[in-house]
Amino acid sequence: MIFEDAMAVLAAMEREGVSYVMVGSMAMAANGVVRATRDVDFVVASDEENIARLRAALRSVFDDPSIDEIDAEELAGAYPVVQYFPPGEAYSIDIIARLGEAFAYDDIEWHWMEVDRLRIKVATPRMLYVMKRDTVREQDRLDARMLRERFGAEVD
Repeated sequence: MIFEDAMAVLAAMEREGVSYVMVGSMAMAANGVVRATRDVDFVVASDEENIARLRAALRSVFDDPSIDEIDAEELAGAYPVVQYFPPGEAYSIDIIARLGEAFAYDDIEWHWMEVDRLRIKVATPRMLYVMKRDTVREQDRLDARMLRERFGAEVD
């Protein structure tokens, strides 16, 4: 994902008052552990008001009527992840209401970070480590090792 696009989405989410936390590899990068990625992941509160604010934020960045298909009821139901692909872009924005029974918006430990003069909500290194250490995906386990190497005891 292009840095400028990520910053435009984050600025719009802050402006609209979206309850979100950036997680995944972009959150790792914000915390100083950089690796290539083609998406940005956000855990969001799945209530209708918040998802309406999220749609407004995305519409302010992308001219795409499919944004209106992002649905709070769907996110709160059996399929708690929506992968949004902006038109003409080679990346996705992953909107996550929960990860199984383990993590939902209120479970995510986060901190404010300033990136390019924008204050954003980012998962802490410890939270990222906890989210990634026990998954079956090899890339997540590698990310957990990188977080442990960079932050040591801070992630336990």
